[in-house]
Amino acid sequence: MASSQHQPVNQPAPDFPEPRLVAIPQGWFSMGCDAGRDDEKPVHRVWVDSFEMAASQVTRAEYVRFLAATARPAPPFWNDAQFQDPEQPVVGTSWHDAAAFCDWLSSIFGRRYRLPTEAEWERAARGGVENALYPWGDSPPEKLPDYATRWHDAPEPAGSHAPNAYGLFHIGDNVHEWCADWYDPRYYEVTPARNPQGPASSGRKASRGGSWRHHIKVSRCAARSSIPPEFKYADYGFRIAR
Repeated sequence: MASSQHQPVNQPAPDFPEPRLVAIPQGWFSMGCDAGRDDEKPVHRVWVDSFEMAASQVTRAEYVRFLAATARPAPPFWNDAQFQDPEQPVVGTSWHDAAAFCDWLSSIFGRRYRLPTEAEWERAARGGVENALYPWGDSPPEKLPDYATRWHDAPEPAGSHAPNAYGLFHIGDNVHEWCADWYDPRYYEVTPARNPQGPASSGRKASRGGSWRHHIKVSRCAARSSIPPEFKYADYGFRIAR
């Protein structure tokens, strides 16, 4: 739990701890994939400052506190039977919902929570390993233990399987994760070398990682995706950064 010096003025101390975040070190890495889709090219060197990222995707148990405190409407699928485990990642959140959760958490603990940028997400997913296809290396997802029996009707509870080298669980699988950036398929042609934030605007927000609903359920580290920020899908969630 945050110390009293982090509490906002006149804000009562919360009765729950801050989310567990892990440190992602600063450094250069090769972002993108020359063998991937066109929007993953060209591969380019990017510097990312050190930051912290949640060990797990935001869970239903965490999100229910937000709903209770803000009276924000529950997302679609909230009452569906397959999404009732408190430790499952919350699904059906729009980008605006995810951003509002970050703002609420920031107001509670007095420090800035936010969504990660695409560059931060990819840096974290790679776990300090250059050019690997997946968070665990180059082996295809079908070679993972129990892969064929996972993700039939819903995401798995947070922390169900081993984390990557930085200690991040389900980084690349379980639910697609909203990123802070607007999406541009040609952004890599003009991206700055240090701490890229994405284009100024577009009609879509970037997302990263695979999801439980797809046949290929685990995305490559470099794979990009995007949807309009108001969309709400049963395989979309988010992970916070600081």
